[in-house]
Amino acid sequence: MRADKDKITALLKTARGQLDGILKMVEEDRYCMDISHQLMATEAILNKANKEILTAHLKGCVTGAKTDAEREEKVDELVAMLGRILK
Repeated sequence: MRADKDKITALLKTARGQLDGILKMVEEDRYCMDISHQLMATEAILNKANKEILTAHLKGCVTGAKTDAEREEKVDELVAMLGRILK
């Protein structure tokens, strides 16, 4: 299974638009809490995109591995990534 490119692209473009808006807010010296709120919203969008990609990895790469060694390697990659995410 491959990640849905259209869905991920839309999420990333939305996040990019949010970041452009946040930069403008900073340049305009807008209220800190408003900026922080927008940063959290952008993080949520990026996390959603990452979830889509990691789900595709699990459902496609891990379950589609042809050998036990390849499957173990793919699981190890996923575990390492989760370790970085959940630091």
